[in-house]
Amino acid sequence: MPLSDRDRAFLAFEGEWRRHGGAKEEAIRAEFDLTPARYYQLLGRLLDDPDALAHDPMLVRRLRRRRDDAAAQHRARLGRAASR
Repeated sequence: MPLSDRDRAFLAFEGEWRRHGGAKEEAIRAEFDLTPARYYQLLGRLLDDPDALAHDPMLVRRLRRRRDDAAAQHRARLGRAASR
């Protein structure tokens, strides 16, 4: 299924949000009228979509790596906390 306009807007935002300055969470609310939690939920699903990868492979791979690194750090923190 082709990317929706919102999907493409999410990818464009992720590719350029740092250029606009300010807090990302505020920009998410202003741009998409979504809570940051909901935005990241939708973005996570989008990153697993083959059409997103085809649309912007470098960006999607970078965002996947960042997501996977954050998840690994979270698992490591949980493991350290459980061993105490």
